[in-house]
Amino acid sequence: MVRRIDVIGAGGVHLAAWEFADPPKNAEHEGAPGVLLLHGLMGRASHWAATARWLSERHRAVALDQRGHGQSDKPAEGAYTREAYVDDAEAALEQLGLAPAVLVGHAMGALTAWQLAAKRPDLVSGLVICDMRASPLGAASQREWEDWFRSWPLPFAALADVRKWFGEDDPWVERPNPARGAFYAEVMAESKDGWRPVFEPEQMLRSRQTWVHDAHWEELAQVRCPALVVRGLDGELGRAEAQEMVRVLPHGRYAEVADAGHLVHYDQPEAWRAAIGPFLQDVLAHPGSEKTG
Repeated sequence: MVRRIDVIGAGGVHLAAWEFADPPKNAEHEGAPGVLLLHGLMGRASHWAATARWLSERHRAVALDQRGHGQSDKPAEGAYTREAYVDDAEAALEQLGLAPAVLVGHAMGALTAWQLAAKRPDLVSGLVICDMRASPLGAASQREWEDWFRSWPLPFAALADVRKWFGEDDPWVERPNPARGAFYAEVMAESKDGWRPVFEPEQMLRSRQTWVHDAHWEELAQVRCPALVVRGLDGELGRAEAQEMVRVLPHGRYAEVADAGHLVHYDQPEAWRAAIGPFLQDVLAHPGSEKTG
């Protein structure tokens, strides 16, 4: 069973939070440490469904559609600052009664997670950072994304075309990846003329603009809770930078997943769970403790 819970984020933006577990099971874990899952740019809460259901066997796990994504509000320009995303996650933790919680973030969601952990250490007991860099990506990266969005053959006639284009035909990707096709099929909705993304590409570019030019090492160093940095061996976060992030984190640990790209939890779900499982078990079993590994 999937249950939607409405959250009011920064500036009154309505956000959709999702529990991927039966209410009786959640009731059994009332008062247990919670987990908030934050998707990456262009993602949505449903991308965490398998992870959330796995976590919900022992803990209350909630995934958030961040602003501009999924079924959450998509406000006009000016509403996609780093502060807004962080404030939304803060509001979600407080309104859902999850804190102190473990934050599990992918890409942009991971950045939001560690920025919130630095800002409100009282709300965060642990942190999983999946394939997000602390170094700036630069202006060239933003231009590449603009060109990539323009290359999308919208609208797609069918979901099968979405899966094929993103999984096999996307000229910006070096090798075919069926999991990538499935990932993007999940963020499409049917319209009168075909299938289009549930988000506005321009809003995604504005969201991205707020971090590609900045470094985030200082905020990383301010994270006081245990933190796990996870990278796919073929992802966007290189090993050297990942290990430097672990060094900068006061209580950092490291894990990597073989045969996985940027979409680690989608490419290799079993290996992803094996990589984060021991860390989560430790942190969730000992909330508030500081452990190094």
